[in-house]
Amino acid sequence: MTATDLVPSPTGVDDDRRVDADLLVVGAGPAGLYAAYYAGFRGLRTALVDSLPEPGGQVMALYPEKMVYDVAGFPGIRGRDLVAGLVEQAARFDPVYVLGERAESLTDEAGRRPRAGERLVVTTDKGTRITCGAVVITGGIGTFTPRPLPGGAEWEGRGLTYVVKHLAAHAGQDVVIVGGGDSAVDWALALEPLAASVTLVHRRRNFRAHAASVADMERGRTVVVTDAQVDSLEGDDVLHTVHVRAKDGTVTPYKAQAVIAALGFTADIGPLERWGIDIVDRKILVDTAMRTSVPGVYSAGDITEYAGKVRLISVGFGEAATAVNNAATYLDPDQPLFPGHSSDDPAGLGAAAH
Repeated sequence: MTATDLVPSPTGVDDDRRVDADLLVVGAGPAGLYAAYYAGFRGLRTALVDSLPEPGGQVMALYPEKMVYDVAGFPGIRGRDLVAGLVEQAARFDPVYVLGERAESLTDEAGRRPRAGERLVVTTDKGTRITCGAVVITGGIGTFTPRPLPGGAEWEGRGLTYVVKHLAAHAGQDVVIVGGGDSAVDWALALEPLAASVTLVHRRRNFRAHAASVADMERGRTVVVTDAQVDSLEGDDVLHTVHVRAKDGTVTPYKAQAVIAALGFTADIGPLERWGIDIVDRKILVDTAMRTSVPGVYSAGDITEYAGKVRLISVGFGEAATAVNNAATYLDPDQPLFPGHSSDDPAGLGAAAH
């Protein structure tokens, strides 16, 4: 079962494309999905909006088959399985998903700049109007676009891809991976047992990937070609050869039915920069309560910045819980900041059960 299978139709969106919620989570990546669960635990009606067509954020869009090793309680978990679990965890509280729509503007109900204590309105690029009491932004790195392989555009969909959606799709293939970061090396390690051959091409001698992963790759059967770059791709209807040019100008052909260009991506937080939030270098500044500079707006996950910030999924989970609990007290000052432990409730439903 996938994360998409677990997401219900957005029945909370009415015919006029309006949604009413206590809390809106902007971004349906891991931190956003956990925020939706925790908001439900606090008894809050919750909506999530994301420009991607499915939940999971960067994990599902770029690394669904990648193993994640730094989530507490899991020695290792595949990205898509982590997302599916998070969606299932939040599902008991029936959050409304507004997917494939980008949050554009933030105002009060009269269309003005928000002030403390007022209801907030977030309007999407497709005209959906989401009214809420508070917002938690968990937009990760914002909208991201893979960096293209030079000269590769005509091969997209004919052998060139930027994401490994399913490892099994490359079983028995000759695969060339381009890049020197964690993603490139991780794909090489993951595909070694499945592919007929794996060749990794990196334009430098040194790798940006974790040293332990590089060492594992070099001990395996991946052919590692450094100080070189892809010169051209060749084929008929489908790809069959990748030509790699070394620094000395020598061009070597490599058999390939698939090229995975793991060259990183560009990120843009887009309309959020017009929300009046203090932002530095595309990161939202927050305090220890995960409050932004706009009343009622909180943030968590990779998009945030503060002294000592560590960008890990595990850290994002904690920040999401902090943001939601503080948003709950903003919405109702009589509510305690700490709601108790979920294990204290036999049903695991927290405040929503009361």
